[in-house]
Amino acid sequence: MARKMSSTLQVLVVSCCSLLLLCAPAASAGDYPPTAKGLSYGFYQRSCPKAETIVRSFLKKAIRNDVGLAPGLIRLHFHDCFGCDASVLLARTATEASELDAPPNETIRPSALMAVAQLRALLDDACSGAVVSCADILTLAARDSVRLVGGPEYRVPLGRRDGATIAARERVVAAFPPPSSNVTALLAAVAKIGLDAADLVALSGAHTLGVSRCISFDDRLFPQVDATMDARFAAHLRLSCPAKNTTNTTAIDVRTPNAFDNKYYVDLLSRQGLLTSDQVLFSDGRTRGLVGRFAVDQPEFFRRFAFSMVKMSQIQVMTGVQGEIRTNCSVRNAAGGGT
Repeated sequence: MARKMSSTLQVLVVSCCSLLLLCAPAASAGDYPPTAKGLSYGFYQRSCPKAETIVRSFLKKAIRNDVGLAPGLIRLHFHDCFGCDASVLLARTATEASELDAPPNETIRPSALMAVAQLRALLDDACSGAVVSCADILTLAARDSVRLVGGPEYRVPLGRRDGATIAARERVVAAFPPPSSNVTALLAAVAKIGLDAADLVALSGAHTLGVSRCISFDDRLFPQVDATMDARFAAHLRLSCPAKNTTNTTAIDVRTPNAFDNKYYVDLLSRQGLLTSDQVLFSDGRTRGLVGRFAVDQPEFFRRFAFSMVKMSQIQVMTGVQGEIRTNCSVRNAAGGGT
């Protein structure tokens, strides 16, 4: 695969950045969105002062052994945060399906769920019981996963409580547009939860990590190659996906698949975005400028990604006496005890 942008591509990048400068000011370093009522950056300072250290130390070892855990935990947090209450972790019962049973969540990594359970046990031991919520565990695990594979360091406000309601399958499906979506559909989806175009493009940068199943993008390869896809890239993909409807997987970012960086945006400029919902961010004028800017300015991408992650992590949170703090992240306290 080609590693350098052509002169034509560089001109596109400069044009995109000039466009963006006219319409979207950058978030400065350390700039965070307003903190939701009930959350704070020092929430566990007294009740469990080592909480963040415990999460970071555990994940440092776990991700060193399995780098795929990082995108797994980031994705788990994303898929919880159309209401950040850890409801995605609730297991199915005899009478109720789990959010994990819905199509957007079927490929959540079991290793990510296991890591959350292990963190629950470690924190309970250190804090003399269930003090840190499962929703905060998800938030911290995603934040630290980003950092441990090369991404930005940022702070997150804490104090979320865990929900006891499992979202209906229809609501889960509606919250996550399919990988064939265009920008209009993507913007409509994020607008429902209070995010905007800058958030959409910045948070999509998490696709610099992880893999995707062939069936999520093989409509771009068969029966003929999508005209917006680089021909050499398509030939490379067909080695992993030789036919339609295969369950094989391939890296989303072919340049640096295990590093959190801005190469995802370089992929898009090179017409090497894997999913339709990735590539359209560059082909649509409403988001093209942001893609161009992030492709040439990694620090700016990092600043905006951190801002948008903190913003996303506060969507419809429960605090104070709302909800509960689950002693078992996959079971409501009515069945498992706790507060």
